[in-house]
Amino acid sequence: MDMLVMQISLFVLAVILGVELITKVPATLHTPLMSGSNAISGITLVGALLAAGSGEVGGIWTSVLGMVAVTLATINVVGGFLVTNRMLRMFRKRG
Repeated sequence: MDMLVMQISLFVLAVILGVELITKVPATLHTPLMSGSNAISGITLVGALLAAGSGEVGGIWTSVLGMVAVTLATINVVGGFLVTNRMLRMFRKRG
């Protein structure tokens, strides 16, 4: 029970810190920072693949949660690259 309380409090603290950090970023820097952090999310994708593919203790729940994590991390990475591509197109010369 103590471990669950610690994990929940750590999650709540991370959410509060994340919201505070994001609200302090100026609008001009928001898109480059978010697209970069989404690209870094590829590390999450590797971890999710390892979790989904491990046939270890946890059985079906590990595989299901790993599959959900793979799906969400893939959407995040692709979205990050799409935002970066769109942002870079704004700076191209039209001719």
